[in-house]
Amino acid sequence: MGRPQSREDLKQYALRKLGSPVVDINVDDSQIEDRLDEAIQFFGEYHFDGIERVYLKHEITQEDIDNEYFSVSDSVASVVRLFHFNQGTINMFDVRYQSALNDFYSFSSQSFIEFDIYKRHMTMVAKMLQPERSIRFNRTMNRVYIDMRWDQEVDVGNFLVAETWNVLDPNTYTEIYDNILLKKYVTAQFKQQWGMNLLKFTGVQLPGGVEFNGRQLYDDGTEEINKLEEEVLDKYEEPPAFTVG
Repeated sequence: MGRPQSREDLKQYALRKLGSPVVDINVDDSQIEDRLDEAIQFFGEYHFDGIERVYLKHEITQEDIDNEYFSVSDSVASVVRLFHFNQGTINMFDVRYQSALNDFYSFSSQSFIEFDIYKRHMTMVAKMLQPERSIRFNRTMNRVYIDMRWDQEVDVGNFLVAETWNVLDPNTYTEIYDNILLKKYVTAQFKQQWGMNLLKFTGVQLPGGVEFNGRQLYDDGTEEINKLEEEVLDKYEEPPAFTVG
């Protein structure tokens, strides 16, 4: 029971951590679900175990050409770059074809240093003549804009390949629910909500002299949340550059 494998397991784990069923946790189930959603969302957006690098393949439609963008799923957190079109060639008079043909026959007799310098030079020339297209991505709209003349540079049925970072679905990759930081974060979220619910009873004494202390619960939960978020951002977040797109 200590290793959650589902959303419900994680919820029950956090409640037991707070004292349930020995202690009555004064939090409504809808509040628990909201805090659980927030915790999973934070984990997926900021923890490197909550995302994966994906090479997204998209087939161009007439609608894409008319709109001058293509849409992606909600799971896409960022688009890093778009791969070049038409990298291959079958034209025997193309400089890249001739270069590859010459390399095949003369590579064994050339110095590797000269070959490396030559290939770097050709790469630089290719980038000057065929620079990478600028892309713009907004996660709220889930649209990838490419700065090019769509009607002239692509046709219906062509494919675009983009390097993206996708948020993992915990219902598919259930090991996410057993992540130690996520378990601590969910428990802290529940504790903060519990304390918030009891704030209005601060100072109220029950029979026997027991006194509600919602403020302490709230402050403890908030402090734990802040520490865990700082730890995730400092140690487990991907470098900021990965979100550039």
